[in-house]
Amino acid sequence: MQFLKILFWCLLAFVAAVFTFGNWTNVSIKLFGGLVAEVNLPLLLLATFLLGFLPTLVYQRWARFRLRQRLTAAERAMESALAAARGPEPVTPITPTDPVTPPVPTGAA
Repeated sequence: MQFLKILFWCLLAFVAAVFTFGNWTNVSIKLFGGLVAEVNLPLLLLATFLLGFLPTLVYQRWARFRLRQRLTAAERAMESALAAARGPEPVTPITPTDPVTPPVPTGAA
C-alpha cells in the first residue's frame, strides 16, 4: 500500500511539472489604482488553489479537534456513570502481620 501512495504522489508531481513547463507564460493582472502585475500562470494557479484549500483545511482540522474533545468528554461521562452504577468497590482492611519498630541508633552523636 505504501508503494501505491508513493507512486501516486510521484505521478502527481510529474503531471504538475509537465503542466508547469508547458504553461510557463506571463499573465497580466490588473490591480487597483491602474497597477498591472505580471505573474507566471503556474504561480497564479498555485496561489488560487491555496487560497481556496487552506481555509477548508483549517476548518476541517478545527471540526475534527472539536469532535475529539466531545468524544473524550462523552467517554469520561460514560466511565463515571458506569462506575456509579457498579457502586463502591469493597474495601479490604489492611492488617499488618508484624509490628514495625524503628531502628535503634548505635553511634554516639
